[in-house]
Amino acid sequence: MLKDVSRAAMVPMLIGAAIIGTNALMVKMADMPPTVSAFWRMAFSAVILGIALLMQGGWKKMSRRAWLWSIIPGIAFATDLWMWHRSIHIVGPGISTLLANTQVFFVAIAGVVFFKDRLDWRYASGVLLAFFGLWLLLGGGWSSLPENYHWGVFLGLATGLAYAFYNVGIKKTQQISEREHLHVSDMQILFIAAALSSVLLGGFALAGGESFAFPSAASFGYILALAVFGHCLAWVLISRAMRLLPIAVLGLLLLFQPLVAYLLDVILFHIDTTPRQWGGLAITLAGIFVAGLKPKST
Repeated sequence: MLKDVSRAAMVPMLIGAAIIGTNALMVKMADMPPTVSAFWRMAFSAVILGIALLMQGGWKKMSRRAWLWSIIPGIAFATDLWMWHRSIHIVGPGISTLLANTQVFFVAIAGVVFFKDRLDWRYASGVLLAFFGLWLLLGGGWSSLPENYHWGVFLGLATGLAYAFYNVGIKKTQQISEREHLHVSDMQILFIAAALSSVLLGGFALAGGESFAFPSAASFGYILALAVFGHCLAWVLISRAMRLLPIAVLGLLLLFQPLVAYLLDVILFHIDTTPRQWGGLAITLAGIFVAGLKPKST
């Protein structure tokens, strides 16, 4: 019965991950300053999630411990988007999404710390495979790449760390809610994260002197679609599946994101690729897959 429930949870997880795979493309198409596009994305998301929360039954009381854990995803996602939107503009939607999904490595470590998981040889093998794949994908000539491109790669990898904190924070808040019988909905947890992220990102944009104006109707449309589908719909699907799936499996299924993002990047922007790069993509995904496998119980 439990296995059937887990399989059923994988379908919305994969759909949500596929939708998120289009997010980097929409960020690029919006053609806005990275912090401002991140702010509007989360501001729209907070409004939508807030309305949905009211329609769903309203706010539920939370314990102090649940509140403390619910703040982590908001801070983590603001940090995530601040870095990731910059990485998208530098290295492109496909590579930046792939780099962000190194979150699987960090999630696996967090599983040991917070969820009493354990790591084995698969994790070390996966890390080595993934970084060898990235070396192939980036052309192998790291020293010959522009310094700005280096910065984009580092931002993408750092995004993976922030993304992991976001996933772990959501999962931990859900667990506390269930253990303390608080009946806090996924919608409420996502709303807190979105609202806090938008406030932080708005502050970052103000500090940077960036304009909050939309340059065109198309830009507004892309950001609105990003909020409605890329954040709200996708994360409602994913967060519901989170309650039924182990944290390591969660990171594994989210691998659908970089695959979708990379394919869209290549197809829509007519990016020239080589067999070496496709091999690097396959090896990187394989490495992330292996690192995300849970060891067998003893």
